[in-house]
Order: sequence, then structure tokens, then C-alpha cells
Amino acid sequence: MTLPRTPSFRLDGRRALVTGGTRGIGLGAAVALAEAGAVVTIAARTATDVEAVVNEMARAGFTAEGVALDITDVETVRAFINEVDPFQVLVNSAGTARHSSFAEITPASYQAVMDLNLSATLFVSQAVVAKLIATQLPGSVIHISSQMGHVGGPDRALYAASKFAVEGLSKAMAIELGPHNIRVNTICPTFIETEMTAKNLSDPAFRNWVLSKIKLGRLGRIEDIMGPIVFLASDAAALVTGASLMVDGGWTSE
Repeated sequence: MTLPRTPSFRLDGRRALVTGGTRGIGLGAAVALAEAGAVVTIAARTATDVEAVVNEMARAGFTAEGVALDITDVETVRAFINEVDPFQVLVNSAGTARHSSFAEITPASYQAVMDLNLSATLFVSQAVVAKLIATQLPGSVIHISSQMGHVGGPDRALYAASKFAVEGLSKAMAIELGPHNIRVNTICPTFIETEMTAKNLSDPAFRNWVLSKIKLGRLGRIEDIMGPIVFLASDAAALVTGASLMVDGGWTSE
């Protein structure tokens, strides 16, 4: 009898790009990939933030590089990716939110949210994938989506619209890129305690409403996303594509 063996969760030697990698979920993703052996490139808008994270990761013994990049600038992103070796792992973590009632959504808010949450995700992925196809390398693309890509919420119409769009993009990408052995998946967190969510979660009424929806009874932590990142990036998820990995504490189980 030949016993099966668990596929490796290691990412040794693979190059990974993480957008929005200087804080929150993006920082967690960058550290998780580096811990698994990947050579991580962190992309974010602010050069000082990028430098600080890269230096801190180096002190921790991780292999990390950084680039100050406005990922909504399609041509600059494409030029950068074309200049470097291919990335076999991409984590699209950069995102934003401008919450208001549906009636108060402005064109400026719509453009800002869609430019970063959807357009940047699409065009960064396009550039990374083109390089993989040209070099005939397999890859894993991971979009940081949200439980709000599957349900709605008060004052979340614009944000939910952007994340529902990311979910559709991911599934269509999975269909087209499967023949190239490039997998595409989303991770859908509930409310994670980060700088981005701190203001809303400081409101006791809102915080209690959130906790009432999470069946495990607690808010998410950045560490809750790190394992799923490594799983989807690794050979352990070799047959997983077009999937939405819910990390929502049971919110969407209703």
C-alpha cells in the first residue's frame, strides 16, 4: 500500500507580489507568504511605509523587497511588472471604503472605490498573468474580497458593489486561466480589526451589531487571514480555483 502524502504548503523560491502590503490584511499576507518561503515584493503608495515594512521583515529573517507604486496607474504598474521576473503568487489586497447611505453615494466616492477595489485588481492581475503565460509558469492569484461580496449591509451599497464585482471577475478569470494552470480565488473576510475598520468598530452599537452577525462571537484578526493566504498560494490548493474562501465567522451561513 502506498499512503498519500499531504501536498506542501511551502512556497520556497516563488516570487509573490502583495498590493497594499504595508498594513492590515496586506501586511499579514506579506508576512505569511514570507514565512512559507516566498520572495515577497510589497507594493504600496507611500515609499516610507514600504521601506519600514521591508526593513522590519528583513530583521525578522524574511526575504522581502518593496516598491512605491500607485496601483491605480495602469501603465506604471504594467511597466514595473514587465521589468522584473514573473510573480507566481499575486495577492490583491489594496482596497478602500467610503461608507454612506445609498442615497448619499457621490460620483467621487464611486470612482475612488471602484478605481482601487475593482480596476486596480483587474489590471494588476492582467499584467502579472500576461507575464506568467508568456513564460509558461503556473500561478495563484488571490483577491482579498469580503463577506460583503456575498451579502449586503447598511451603508455598504458602494463597497458591496465593488466586492460583488471582484467575485464575478475572479470566477471569469478562473475559467479563462485554468488552461494555463493559473488559479484564481478570493478570500472573503468578515470585519477584521485593522486601521481601516477601527473608526467604525469604535461605535459600540455598530460593534455589537457586527458581533451579533458573527456566529463565532468575535471580530476577525489579521492572523485569521494568514493561513488561508498560504493555503491558496500553495500546492495544497492545487485543485482550488474559482472559489470564494469565506473567513467570516459564519456571517454568511444564514
